[in-house]
Amino acid sequence: MSDQFTIADTAAQLILKRTPLRPKIGLVLGSGLGSFADALTDAVRVPYAEIPQFPCSTAIGHAGRMVVGNAGDVPVATMQGRVHLYEGYSAQEIAFPIRVFGRMGIRAVILTNAAGGINRSYAQGALVLIRDHINLQGVNALVGANDERFGVRFPDMTHAYAKEYRAMAREEADKLKIELHEGVYAALLGPSYETPAEIEYLRRIGADLVGMSTVAEVIAARHMAMKVLAISCVTNMAAGILDQPLSHDEVMETGERVKTTFEALLRAVLPRIATDVV
Repeated sequence: MSDQFTIADTAAQLILKRTPLRPKIGLVLGSGLGSFADALTDAVRVPYAEIPQFPCSTAIGHAGRMVVGNAGDVPVATMQGRVHLYEGYSAQEIAFPIRVFGRMGIRAVILTNAAGGINRSYAQGALVLIRDHINLQGVNALVGANDERFGVRFPDMTHAYAKEYRAMAREEADKLKIELHEGVYAALLGPSYETPAEIEYLRRIGADLVGMSTVAEVIAARHMAMKVLAISCVTNMAAGILDQPLSHDEVMETGERVKTTFEALLRAVLPRIATDVV
């Protein structure tokens, strides 16, 4: 078995050697949302391909680089794009960047994604705080031998998504007059979109959103005792909600349309979380 702790530590040190910043907050930017990292100041950009064993993005809309810089006065490490199970990566490989975050000294992560809306009160472009998830991907990032240096064998997932961070996000959204929903995210394998029957099943078991990412990252973060805030952008309504075909172009177009609002919310929330992780 390879020593993932040592490999993650080596990757973290490579990134930290390129910047004087020591961020405590990490961000994962999903489909169409990577432009937030372009506006960071004092930024250092490290392509994933230059980081030891770091998985490289192949999905459209994922630039595939780590950007460490300042968002206002808050130093952050941002992933401009992530990898997914449907690209052929394992759950452990998807979790590896979160391991690297942890070895960089990051104590809180903000995860963003594009998701399909199941809850009929959502509209295309809605922003939704994830309060819980349903893992239907058939895998878990912690399968295999446990390394106690990362965390305990059986981590508690009762409060996977930090309640206090969700409260901060709601308060900042109110100040900005941004409508912010809250819901349960169902993660499926992909890459095909779900059928209308599958969406009806997800609705019946309590899902408000559906996507193909995020959950492995959340599990890895909680295993390392990192707090999590996750926000979905509803880029399309899921199959059968509206009588129209689904396309990735629609996902990218909606992400582009709402990115200004999304980025304003991120910028408002970051200083609040920064006070928690000092």
